[in-house]
Amino acid sequence: MSGHNKWSTIKHKKGAADAKRGQVFTKIIKEITVAARLGGADPDGNPRLRAAMDKAKAENMPKDNIERAIKKGTGELEGVTYEEIIYEGYGPGGVAVLVEVMTDNRNRSVSDIRSIFTKCNGNMGETGCVSWIFDKKGLVVFAKSVDFDKLFEAALEAGAEDVTDEGEQFEVLTDPMHFMEVRESLIKAGFEFDSADVTMIPQTMVKLEGKQAENMLKLMERLEDNDDVQNVYANFDISSEEMERMM
Repeated sequence: MSGHNKWSTIKHKKGAADAKRGQVFTKIIKEITVAARLGGADPDGNPRLRAAMDKAKAENMPKDNIERAIKKGTGELEGVTYEEIIYEGYGPGGVAVLVEVMTDNRNRSVSDIRSIFTKCNGNMGETGCVSWIFDKKGLVVFAKSVDFDKLFEAALEAGAEDVTDEGEQFEVLTDPMHFMEVRESLIKAGFEFDSADVTMIPQTMVKLEGKQAENMLKLMERLEDNDDVQNVYANFDISSEEMERMM
């Protein structure tokens, strides 16, 4: 089970997303609020807001919640001002970890994140210590039921950088600037994706097994359980056999 999309695959298998819908809503509302504050309330002219709204709709978030979050971002409604921060560190086995945070209290967040790293046999690092390992890319994921050759042709024609077979799914990679354009082109071409997002892709992977693998998954889960954490990226690789043993 190699590949950069490992954590989302593991979460899907464990069924974690459905059990924490309220928390998912909270994180999406934060993203909508910040996106609207930075780029305005019109999703047609604000790709980040449009992507956040698409996430909200995919999670069946009520329309009123989305509209309130936008209005809080633009200042039409009173709301909390969130600060975006990226923390970097190392997990078990020297795995590189990037943590994207949105918070109204920087001191609380850094204390919480450092504590989580420590309790899971990891440690926080200095700014820039692992970010160089990751590339920012648009990622559109498709089920294996899609015709690969047709997807490949349509994606490259739309401006994608690459289309790969990752074993359990097909993945289309794009430049972040062209992500929305490629995604929309593939929708118009009749392809239905499983997920689509701008993400951080590691250049290299670190293979884990045994206790290190268990602690790494605990670290990922505890970081994502923190209300201030929006996204977590890491370059660990755990074999399918090891995953079966742990689950």
